[in-house]
Amino acid sequence: MAEDYYQVLGVDKKASADDIKKAYRKLALKWHPDRNPNNKAAEEKFKKISEAYAVLSDTEKRQQYDQFGSADQFRQQYSQEDIFRNFDLDEILRSFGFGGGGRTTFRTTRRGGAARNDYDDPFAGLFGGGGMGGRQQYANIPQKGQDAEYNLSITLEESVFGADKKISFQLENRIEDINVKIPAGISSGKKLRLPGKGLSGYNGGPNGDLYLNINVLPHPIYARDGNDLYIEKTIKFTQAVLGTFVDVTTLDGSVKRLKISPGTQNNTKIRMKGYGVPGLKGAPKGDLYVKINVEVPQKLSDRQMKLVQQLADEGI
Repeated sequence: MAEDYYQVLGVDKKASADDIKKAYRKLALKWHPDRNPNNKAAEEKFKKISEAYAVLSDTEKRQQYDQFGSADQFRQQYSQEDIFRNFDLDEILRSFGFGGGGRTTFRTTRRGGAARNDYDDPFAGLFGGGGMGGRQQYANIPQKGQDAEYNLSITLEESVFGADKKISFQLENRIEDINVKIPAGISSGKKLRLPGKGLSGYNGGPNGDLYLNINVLPHPIYARDGNDLYIEKTIKFTQAVLGTFVDVTTLDGSVKRLKISPGTQNNTKIRMKGYGVPGLKGAPKGDLYVKINVEVPQKLSDRQMKLVQQLADEGI
């Protein structure tokens, strides 16, 4: 089960900033290393609650975390440096009554168009790591580069059937030309991850990843809802009463003849099973729904008016 920062602190997802601080204070007093000497389990517990508090006590980080929904997914997007950036653990613990050493915050600077992490380990002084200091300890460790994002708009046809696209964009000081395979069935709001296509790594570390934010453009005829497609067809009033047939062009260009039963009402939706969007990762394929609009004539000849009046007189 994916770890949840709210559950780690024992608070509700709608908890206020004050409730979150109180919960962390209570847990920090219980699990702080000074109160649990040589207890590895307590150390790990303290690290977890501190990480949770570093995220949930920061408004921007909390909003970003809520979009991912679990600590595991959040860590895929944000490194430890990002999580603890501008989080002064010593100052917080001093306010709770514990002694503290030097300032232990994360910072990020930029040089030459790329990010470089310059940080201290927030737990080094707590767990016997203060001799070297976080800065020296991590200075030469290879670090993965930051991830990048690109907003990619595709047509409805490309989202349904899949496509091969070539995108070109500037990243750092280079122009990237990348071939992207769009999987059939993808929808707006989904992300495609391209490993190693993000910002350059540090100290020989690997590049970050590139995430494509998918946006499906509106279609002039079809509308999409999940894996289902919708199209509208207009028939005459007499056709709705007597029944008829209409030709429906599916998204792949094929034409299917659809029977309209006598007495069909306005806004009736007729399902064409299996003519929708393919499901991702084995999910079932959607359907095509044809919405029937019944057209009521605005102008009638004298003869037509008499015929309609006769029908009305007979209770129709």
